[in-house]
Amino acid sequence: MSSQVLVVDDEVAIREAVQQWLELSGFSVQTCSSAAQALALVDRDFPGVIISDVRMPGTDGLQLLEKLIELDRDLPVIMVTGHGDVPMAVQALHRGAYDFIEKPFTPERLLDSVRRALEKRRLVCENRELRQQFANKDRIESQLLGVSRPMENLRRQILELAGTSVNILIRGETGSGKERVARCLHDFSARAGKPFVALNCAAIPENLFESELFGHESGAFTGAQGKRIGRIEHADGGTLFLDEIESLPLAQQVKLLRVLQEKTLERLGSNRSIQVDLRVISAVKPDLLDEVRKGRFREDLYYRLNVATLQIPALCDRREDIPLLFEHFAQEAAQRHGREVSPLPATELARLLGHDWPGNVRELINAAERHALGLSAPVEAFASQSLAQQMESFEAQCLHNALLHCQGNIAQVMELLQLPRRTLNEKMQRHGLQRGSYRPAGSQDDE
Repeated sequence: MSSQVLVVDDEVAIREAVQQWLELSGFSVQTCSSAAQALALVDRDFPGVIISDVRMPGTDGLQLLEKLIELDRDLPVIMVTGHGDVPMAVQALHRGAYDFIEKPFTPERLLDSVRRALEKRRLVCENRELRQQFANKDRIESQLLGVSRPMENLRRQILELAGTSVNILIRGETGSGKERVARCLHDFSARAGKPFVALNCAAIPENLFESELFGHESGAFTGAQGKRIGRIEHADGGTLFLDEIESLPLAQQVKLLRVLQEKTLERLGSNRSIQVDLRVISAVKPDLLDEVRKGRFREDLYYRLNVATLQIPALCDRREDIPLLFEHFAQEAAQRHGREVSPLPATELARLLGHDWPGNVRELINAAERHALGLSAPVEAFASQSLAQQMESFEAQCLHNALLHCQGNIAQVMELLQLPRRTLNEKMQRHGLQRGSYRPAGSQDDE
């Protein structure tokens, strides 16, 4: 966390002296001559300390303190006065001030208070961040289901990247959930309250691309009866999701690149530049760099879009998630259609685990819906895996079910499956199963 200090005092000499003392001690300092200027610079996530004079024209220091405490009751505010007013000092401390310093004061007295206040602020911000991470972890696990290691890694990467402003390229096979991942990146970011605008580039006729992306003015072309706001402008302040970005025509690639570079756009038929602030998340199935080599995608745009990459695992690479996903989608379908879900026979579970799922999660959703409606077997007969591979998948699911049932209690799992500890550990390690994923929050170790 940065050592940031905001100094508020209407006297220039005092501001400059305090700034010099603090900067010589390694702090980053901003100064303000009024409470109004200070309030414009501070929000709930301000990572530092405020030093404020008490006696100021207009909004005084005590009034500023009240406004800052309303903003964040844990924000450290050090009050300074040259009048030796002890009742005022007590009043300020009762209102939530961190410390009270009487003028004239030594640099050492001020520095000591600032260091202690910054340490308190650092701990407060770290605790908030940890609580937010835990809260987000619970929320994202309900959005992206799965206990497999690839899904745990994907959720972790999403939460790490969501807090940044970088453009992201999502790679994944058809039906793997690229738009769901893009939505999570938006929902767990600071842009969550702004629009999430999705556009499938493969679904737009080439002659309509420019109007769709950039909008148009009335009369810009034949049939343009009125002004239209394009997808990019609509996403201002939020996130623009471009699916199948490899289908974006070269002519529009040039214009999109300019938007990313200049942060401005012009509607079709207009010369007026419009400022836009957006994050672009793109999704692609093929290797986009290979498209660059073949001359079908601009290299400069590729590097603008691909600041960070997220790879979504195929369903066949996380087979231990299949029963959980199937049950979830079957229950959803049954609720929509007013049906009861019939239990899945062990033979059908084995078929689910052995299927290659070329359509990924989308194919699994269809299979679950058919099962909920009682129309057919969940998947067609298959022989794409050897018996040994199917047995491995089935074993992984049995271990997953036991860990889920026992809430990660290893002793209970050993008893339930009649397995010695060493064998159980080896099997869990081979299948990438982590006991911690199944244990309730705050539970004690069963060792």
